[in-house]
Amino acid sequence: MDVKEAIGKRRAYRNLEPAELDEETVEELARAAQLAPSCFNNQPWNYVFIYEKEQLERMHDALSSGNAWAKKASLIIAVFSKQDDDCVVADRTYNLFDTGLGTSSMILRATEMGLVAHPIAGFSQKKTRNILGIPEEYQVIALVIVGKFAGLEGGDGENREHDSMRPERKGLDEFVHHNRYG
Repeated sequence: MDVKEAIGKRRAYRNLEPAELDEETVEELARAAQLAPSCFNNQPWNYVFIYEKEQLERMHDALSSGNAWAKKASLIIAVFSKQDDDCVVADRTYNLFDTGLGTSSMILRATEMGLVAHPIAGFSQKKTRNILGIPEEYQVIALVIVGKFAGLEGGDGENREHDSMRPERKGLDEFVHHNRYG
């Protein structure tokens, strides 16, 4: 699978089933983030890969009620960073952008490996920090829910409906500007 194909196949599916994941899989995903670009090569990203059953169950307490589907994940990746670990140029901070680049590389690699890697914002940052021991100076930016797509059978109706069609994307004319804004 090439990059263009991985980009096209990447979907934030909710109807998950267990996936066989091991430390080698985790290392493969981490290496994809490791090679991402960042300001002055600062690599400000941090990840906790949660795959042990008891720790996954603890993380369920941090999920919002709307993300109950994520309890079927075989892996949850906590994504976090702090401003001091990356460039600050004038009033522009780069750690969130750069951490997003690393995470995007990881998500595309997961797609290439036949996995679903679904980033979510619906979680408690405080509970996540407490469960994982992440220091206060870090911002927990997202959780990435990882599993295998279970298909359109099974699951609840809302998840089947969500997974059955790719959400509509903005047209290029809505966000692409040539030579100047507008």
